[in-house]
Amino acid sequence: MRLVHLAILACAFFATAVSAQTYDLVITNGRVMNPANGLDSVRNIGINDGAIAALSRDVLYGKEVVDAAGLVVAPGFIDLHAHGQREFEARLQAQDGVTTQLEMEVGTFPVADWYARREGAAPINYGSTVGHMGVRIATLLDMEALGIAGKGLELNSEAMAIVSQQRAWMDDAATAEQLETIKQRVQQGLDEGALGVGYGINYTAGATREEILDVFRVARRNGVTNFVHSRFMTEYNNGGSVDAIQELIADAAISGAGLHIVHIGSSGGNRVGYLLGMIDDARAQGLDITTEVYPYTAWSTFIGASIFTGDWTTAQGMTFEDIELPSTGERLNAQRFQELRASAPDTIIVGHGMDEQNVTRAVAHPGVMIASDGMVYDANGRAHPRGAGTFSRVLGYYVREKGALSLMDAIGKMSYLPAKRLEGYVPQMEKKGRIEVGADADLVVFDPETVKDQATFNDPALPSTGYRYVLVNGTFIVRDGAYQEGVYPGRPVRR
Repeated sequence: MRLVHLAILACAFFATAVSAQTYDLVITNGRVMNPANGLDSVRNIGINDGAIAALSRDVLYGKEVVDAAGLVVAPGFIDLHAHGQREFEARLQAQDGVTTQLEMEVGTFPVADWYARREGAAPINYGSTVGHMGVRIATLLDMEALGIAGKGLELNSEAMAIVSQQRAWMDDAATAEQLETIKQRVQQGLDEGALGVGYGINYTAGATREEILDVFRVARRNGVTNFVHSRFMTEYNNGGSVDAIQELIADAAISGAGLHIVHIGSSGGNRVGYLLGMIDDARAQGLDITTEVYPYTAWSTFIGASIFTGDWTTAQGMTFEDIELPSTGERLNAQRFQELRASAPDTIIVGHGMDEQNVTRAVAHPGVMIASDGMVYDANGRAHPRGAGTFSRVLGYYVREKGALSLMDAIGKMSYLPAKRLEGYVPQMEKKGRIEVGADADLVVFDPETVKDQATFNDPALPSTGYRYVLVNGTFIVRDGAYQEGVYPGRPVRR
């Protein structure tokens, strides 16, 4: 009996000691939603040194206290597919609840330089794969002759504007010698800390199936995942989206490498439901395969892309008028389209070619993650609105208005599932996407009744609303609903 009394006294003492400690910051009275374990209850959170130090029903004391009564406190959102990696895009994403933006599809090359350029100047966390596309460019083009040797190969860069005028990296098959160089450079990127291998196969028509499989094998030897834009986005029965996904599933099975298929909504066309079934069946057979979707019925790319080769209107089930210039809102005709493709192939366009029913199906499907595919905004702040509103659109439209999925499921698709996708080989991610003691204090505090995307195709840089606070590594990047200028708590995410 005496031992029982001692145990009770010890527990009481411990609880008192925890509650009496003073934390750097306390978030109190919030509805904490943690998809990692299903917690959905009012809790108080104590934060020290950029990490969660306490999670308790008891009163916590802090040097600063934020009252989150009536608000949801969730893990910061993790965007696996964010092309816009400058401060402008990071600012919009922070106001959309994103605390970590990763460039996983296109990736970059060289990798070390990409990370070095962002060190100490990032509002939110950042990271990238090594890009098969960038490696292919560096291997199949004469970079010195083009005047871009040593330049970073990332979207909307000076180098990519020049590269978009060249066709060899898109259309040519690699020689045996070039393929060896491609594999060596992919390995170089992984050695420099890349978060996997990214592919835009739909943009590199010349990349043979053998080439892609061989690079998958490099990924497998390093224990990393392949993040892939599938080969086709067409409605053809043969050579269409089903064939494209079968290729990737086969590559995953043959190589043993992990596979993440990007934007299944746009890649799948009218076969989204069938493709989701294929992925589910492959997972049931033990394959490591995941996918993602963005919550819009329009996609975006550059007008010189290989997807516009040949009779693309039939292949895509679209017309020229479905193509929009985000810079002006202009809808194109055949003549204008061909003029721009010839004279300005790096021009960014928006393609209105997806069905809302298919998008809803993918957003709600178990295990499908949410990722923005957010593009780089031009000098006038124009791009696809998904770069500013993806995560709020899921919360406001698909959860609150349509009831297509629960709030907990939505939060999990935007935080915990992306972290789980990477944490097997990126230990940093074990501390993201969840609310628990020891996790990074990447947190978003929002009003579930008012959170809403504001960005439209006519005004694509409008920040989302409904977020009271966003913290990155324990530092406010959004405070009292206002973005905090000149604050750079973002850290690199690397292997």
